[in-house]
Amino acid sequence: MFRLSVRESRLQFKQPAGTSRGVYTTRDVCYIEATDETGFVGVGESSPLPDLSCDVVPNYPELVRSICKNVEVAQAIDYERLRNYPSVLFGIETALLHLKHRSTAFFDTPFSRGEQGIRINGLIWMGTYDEMFARIKEKLDAGFKCVKLKIGAIDFDRELALIAYIRQHFSAEVLELRVDANGAFPLDEVDDKLAQLSKYQIHSIEQPIKAGQWKALGEICAHTPIPIALDEELIGVNEKAQKEAMLDTVKPQYIILKPTLHGGMRGCDEWISMADARNIGWWATSALESNVGLNAIAQWVATHNISMPQGLGTGLLFTTNVPMPLQIVGDCLWRR
Repeated sequence: MFRLSVRESRLQFKQPAGTSRGVYTTRDVCYIEATDETGFVGVGESSPLPDLSCDVVPNYPELVRSICKNVEVAQAIDYERLRNYPSVLFGIETALLHLKHRSTAFFDTPFSRGEQGIRINGLIWMGTYDEMFARIKEKLDAGFKCVKLKIGAIDFDRELALIAYIRQHFSAEVLELRVDANGAFPLDEVDDKLAQLSKYQIHSIEQPIKAGQWKALGEICAHTPIPIALDEELIGVNEKAQKEAMLDTVKPQYIILKPTLHGGMRGCDEWISMADARNIGWWATSALESNVGLNAIAQWVATHNISMPQGLGTGLLFTTNVPMPLQIVGDCLWRR
């Protein structure tokens, strides 16, 4: 028997985090605590992204408490009923895994045992030209071989100049370069912008146009000079038939999975199965979770056969955080 309770917390970013939806300085989270008869407490994190997650509601902590009550009564997760509440599901999944194993090591993998790291990309936050330039230099000096650059926030020509600078110093063989447009490109400009970016041997571009335009996006994916990776497009696409319809209509080159946004660990496993069946590549990223969420995502990812760098550095962004044996060494995330 287990009991579930919810503890609210506010995380403080080490430095403001610029995103396509504004700048974050704090992050509100709900920690779900699963307690058994012995008093052991397993902890999970439910932390949707404002204006992005499909399960954000005005009084989110009350939603979490209500769902936790139902799970506690049933003593089991009803995955079908929770399809539309991915962030809550992810928190409950994590708390119960922690409780079951009585350890923050959830799976028997080389990563969970601390024997192997996971390659990650260096994330370059949106900012002014000078700020982004300095951040790129910092990541390269730290030894990252894959960098993800968020674009669409400043003048496109200046963003191209940044990318040109990177390529002048590091070839595609030395440094893999990913860009994330967060839906910033207008439909009538996307082909031209993709053509300009393609000069710099870009590995992939995330979400070039706003989500929800499946037909247009499918046409872009069919003739793009740069592989397209979808993440925002997956948000709110929770039913199995919806997922299949989206993948079959758009036919992206990659999908990017965030358990907090895309159905928890169970829902992301479903996405992976569908992508594999269609020869669509994938990688996973965190979604500004604290170390609690990052620990769970990284361990879940390590249960899969992964070869590409993952986006798992964002759990270490906070001054106020939950201690976890996570450490970035070079361009790898380790549990130590």
